[in-house]
Amino acid sequence: MSILLSDISKNFGAFAALDHINLEIPEGELVALLGPSGCGKTTLLRIIAGLEKSDSGRVLLNGEDKTHEHASHRGIGFVFQHYALFRHMTVFENVAFGLRVKNKKIRPNEAAIQKKVHTLLELVQLDWLHDRHPDQLSGGQRQRIALARALAVEPSVLLLDEPFGALDASVRKDLRLWLRNLHHDLNVTSIFVTHDQEEAMEVASQVVVLNHGRIEQQGAPSDIYDNPSNAFVSRFIGQTNIFDTAEIDQDWLKTSGLTLAKTQGQFAHVRPHDIELVKSADLAAEMGAYAILKDWQHLGSLIRIELAGKGAQPFNQPIYAEMPNERFKQLQLNRGDKVAVKIRNARWFH
Repeated sequence: MSILLSDISKNFGAFAALDHINLEIPEGELVALLGPSGCGKTTLLRIIAGLEKSDSGRVLLNGEDKTHEHASHRGIGFVFQHYALFRHMTVFENVAFGLRVKNKKIRPNEAAIQKKVHTLLELVQLDWLHDRHPDQLSGGQRQRIALARALAVEPSVLLLDEPFGALDASVRKDLRLWLRNLHHDLNVTSIFVTHDQEEAMEVASQVVVLNHGRIEQQGAPSDIYDNPSNAFVSRFIGQTNIFDTAEIDQDWLKTSGLTLAKTQGQFAHVRPHDIELVKSADLAAEMGAYAILKDWQHLGSLIRIELAGKGAQPFNQPIYAEMPNERFKQLQLNRGDKVAVKIRNARWFH
């Protein structure tokens, strides 16, 4: 089911939670609403679900205006951060609940309910826990049961509000991949809210970045990361180094390569992987654009290197470079080394 949001606004007193939102989501997409706390992500999700009313604008599902339709008639499944499972019911009964409360005319018979619930539990790989109660499950298992319950009524749209926010990091990472694979199998139009950039980039086919109730940028994860539309997106998505060209030694800028890329803007945004380092005290001194290696962190296959300014201090804060583990070993870098700095690419913003 496709989703079209037209000129959606929502105020809570003097606070503008959503400010003229226009958004189109094609059928079958897995979309992340990404942004800092208070940017309007959950409010927008609840308006799509019909759990919140907008002050203005329209919600269209498959071209039909659903703006004033009750949540129960929109064909939408909703998964909350804290599971919202019925503690007194077994896993099976939790998943069957939505089927059992259907209108008698469209309610499946008991045999059909039994078959469907077990099929869904197999889909989320938890049928072996069908007779347990929620308190007997781990957080990750409870979240998968909540998702199975939402899918039981065959929603045309699936909405997830920070679905993995209450889980620890390792479980979150496993469930991200699981959700992406599940979506690939089901192809249900899905939207999930997150403030975790890594989660959005890893799971979603489309990312919508919000800030102060407005959409800053929408696109594929790679487009958002490689081509941020403004300074906010550049800062919020992934790590970036920001150079204020009004405050940095112009010779350092020139020899580092920044001036070669400059088109407009005072602030150069440089991703850590776009900074190349060469270990050579003579070359660094000759180039002028050198820095001192202060520290580094292992990030699995990558090494993140923290650089401090040279004696003339061309920048007033640390900058970070990243390189593959093997390259780091080849350079045999040590704390305190002088390294020549070469910037391969930069984005410029005012």
